[in-house]
Order: sequence, then structure tokens, then C-alpha cells
Amino acid sequence: MYEILVAIDDEDEHVAAQMDAIEEMVAISDETVVHLIHVFTDNQPGASIQQIEGIRDAQQRLESLDIEVRLVETSGNPAEEIREYAEKHDVDQICVGGRKRSPAGKALFGSVTQNVILSTAKPVLVCGAKKER
Repeated sequence: MYEILVAIDDEDEHVAAQMDAIEEMVAISDETVVHLIHVFTDNQPGASIQQIEGIRDAQQRLESLDIEVRLVETSGNPAEEIREYAEKHDVDQICVGGRKRSPAGKALFGSVTQNVILSTAKPVLVCGAKKER
């Protein structure tokens, strides 16, 4: 079994690209489990992973391919939560969305993607936003 942790944030422009990449990977695997994780940084009372459009879209797309999906919601520092979940559940790969930022932007605002890449020994797949055709 191959297990993939897919981190999805509030901005779902990367979800389509992430799902395209996942579809390509699972096409060559006999059995795959995809963990869809969302880390709330400001968890409002009553907030749920099911309220995030990108999560719902990803779950629906993966389940239509008969892929087992596990929904994971947590709160805290996104990079730390993603890394800790990946290690605790011994996933085989982490998939994150990346956005273009200047080095100064990364220094000022941080980069979840960069922090995940630098803090884990697991392979990390970075998917940019899907371009409109």
C-alpha cells in the first residue's frame, strides 16, 4: 500500500494540479490511500474540514477513482502539523501546493512548502497552480 499525505490550504487554486499529480501516481499503484490534511491556523468554533471547497473537490475526485481517502483536520503551525502527521502515520510521500514568492516574501511571510521540504526526510511533491487553458 502506498500512502500519500496531501496538504490543502484555504486557497484551492493548487488543488487541481495536486489531484492531477495524484491521479498519475495512483494509476501505477495497486493500492493507494490519500490523507487529505488541512491545518487551521485560526480555528473558528464550528469550523470543519468539510467546509473547505478544495477538500470537498479533492475527496470527490479521488473517491470517483475508488481511492481510499482519509480526512485530517488539525490546528497550529501548518508545516509542523504536516510533518508530524506524516511521521506519525508513516506516509510514503507528502504533496503540497506551492506559490511563487520572492526570497524576501518567503523571509517575511514564511513558506509552509519550504518548511515542509526542509524539515522532513520524506519525499515532497510540490504542485503549482493549474493554468487555465
